[in-house]
Amino acid sequence: MSRAVTTRSGLHRRAGWIPLLGLLGLLGGCASKQAMNTVDLEQGRLPAPDITLRIPGLGPCTDNADRSLRLDSTQPVQVLVHGCFGSSGQFRGLAQVLAFHGQQTACFTYDDRARLATAADELRQAVQQLAAQSRVPQITVIGHSQGALIARKAMTASSNPTLPARPVDLRLVTVSGPFSGIDSARTCGKTWLYPLTLGMLPLSCYIATGAKWADITYSSRFIREPGPLAPQVASHLKIDTDESGTCRREENGRCVEGDDIFSLAEQRHPIVEADGRTRRVEVGAGHVEIVGDKQVAPRKLIAILQAEGVLRPTPAASLPAFGQLLARVYEGQPTH
Repeated sequence: MSRAVTTRSGLHRRAGWIPLLGLLGLLGGCASKQAMNTVDLEQGRLPAPDITLRIPGLGPCTDNADRSLRLDSTQPVQVLVHGCFGSSGQFRGLAQVLAFHGQQTACFTYDDRARLATAADELRQAVQQLAAQSRVPQITVIGHSQGALIARKAMTASSNPTLPARPVDLRLVTVSGPFSGIDSARTCGKTWLYPLTLGMLPLSCYIATGAKWADITYSSRFIREPGPLAPQVASHLKIDTDESGTCRREENGRCVEGDDIFSLAEQRHPIVEADGRTRRVEVGAGHVEIVGDKQVAPRKLIAILQAEGVLRPTPAASLPAFGQLLARVYEGQPTH
């Protein structure tokens, strides 16, 4: 989710009413659509697959039309969940990082304009099918931004369908998730304004974002009542990003596109953080920077995931090759 660098300061000055036309710009500007990434994943150090699965919503971390998931059915799987306007191909780079370390991935794709609760139900069902159709001992769900909200909701106790019944180690990692609601959608959550605008306010919110607008506001039940994690979930690593002052793109020494999308206040939530299985880590990083793009490798995220045991350590002998991979996959630098 990204928007122009000038957006946030304007939002904080609007304590109440926002013109309806302005709402369309605020809520519709969560990210630039990324180019389709149809390049196949490199095998890296992955074990040879022994099973092919076709699970709705799950597939390889590319935007290829073939969504067949080829896995080693006895090894852990990391399920990556993209944010607003994202796609499976957005996480091809992170999937390559995991593959380099011998860890296999699947990417979850969903309708970006649907209710977040609906996407969470679909993710939960996909995780359930992945566990039922394989012998994988561990599934780690990793969600970024809006995907973080979907990922956690999918792992809650009160959700339906239920999580896998067979013994499987379920883990959750959320990155830059706006668990207290998105400030730019604050006006959409002010129900007392609905009759005053003759119903135009909720209609404008729907036009801007689709049905999910009802889940991203501070006053929504989705935000106010996140629910307890299911007993099957062993741990939740909550990575919050201090994005203040970050910049995604500069021209002539000035920032023309900010990377300051969600404040720490938007990311904090007392109920989410109260669970004894939740460990919170705060890092100074931009919203896109933390997961990487074609300009920057996600070195800070890699360091955290390795320190927390989510990503395997890089062997000393492999560090030069790993550096070359990051330069090629993320920064577009030729390697030899």
